[in-house]
Amino acid sequence: MPIKKSAFKELRKIKRRTVANDAVRASIRKDVKGVRRAITEKAADALTLMNTARKTLAKAAQKGVIHRNKAARLMSRIEKKIKATAQVASK
Repeated sequence: MPIKKSAFKELRKIKRRTVANDAVRASIRKDVKGVRRAITEKAADALTLMNTARKTLAKAAQKGVIHRNKAARLMSRIEKKIKATAQVASK
């Protein structure tokens, strides 16, 4: 445990940030899983879910919860899968 008063304050701040960041990470996982599930099930709402996931990832990267390259990588993989399923469906 910290000894100085300022260290206690910093610990309180870290705990608050951790709770907030965990909530953001959980929503990222939920959105990305939802898109992946919609892609595998060939659901019609995959594009809508993709846009929601894109928004969530962009906000998280902007706030610094996740790295911007990780957000870009996840979006790239999702878009790649959607395009692949669209090409299979059109054939």
